[in-house]
Amino acid sequence: MKFLLDTANLEDIQQYNQTLPIAGVTSNPSIIKKEGKIDFFNHMKKIREIIGTDKTLHVQVIAEDYEGMIKDAEAILAKIDQQVYIKIPTTEAGIQVMKELKRRGINVTATAIYTKMQAYLAIAAGADYLAPYFNRMENLNIDPREAVFEMAEEISRTNSKSKILAASFKNVGQVTAALESGAQAATMGPDILATAFAMPSINQAVLDFSKDWSSIFGENVTVADL
Repeated sequence: MKFLLDTANLEDIQQYNQTLPIAGVTSNPSIIKKEGKIDFFNHMKKIREIIGTDKTLHVQVIAEDYEGMIKDAEAILAKIDQQVYIKIPTTEAGIQVMKELKRRGINVTATAIYTKMQAYLAIAAGADYLAPYFNRMENLNIDPREAVFEMAEEISRTNSKSKILAASFKNVGQVTAALESGAQAATMGPDILATAFAMPSINQAVLDFSKDWSSIFGENVTVADL
């Protein structure tokens, strides 16, 4: 499984890229808005510099029509780099764009997926990643666990190279549910990652181990000091 950061904040990306096995960074217009009016392409290049070329960078188009999305994709590739995964909303026009980009050998992430039918069409169009919106599906009374499971089954049935990059989470439980349902990857905000280690019992266990060790070997003595 792969864990990606759903943020454009350079400090957060720097921190988690150093400490955790982060496989890439995803962004969208709402995430960009949180950073203010940035120099968009230079900002994306800085993210690439932090994560390197061995990790995936996903950048979303803004246009809604076929011609506009193609132009956006071309600009992203020209002004950032050719390895970027172009995020395309899974609309009718979006599916057409995915087909054309894959014909050109361009990396594609199908985003804004709420239904299995959207996912199946994106798989057929050759999308590299599918991004089902887990929490938003749940809010619409759509079972995201069952949907992700069936998406994974369709990938297996068709021997597709598509992978599920689950997105839109509000808590750690949703992330683990998506992965356990068949998603090969999940992208989440820094707040979700932070809560994964926030359980008081985790810190208490570490403190208890340190206390027991110190009672034998003394305060501030580590294994390396022996």
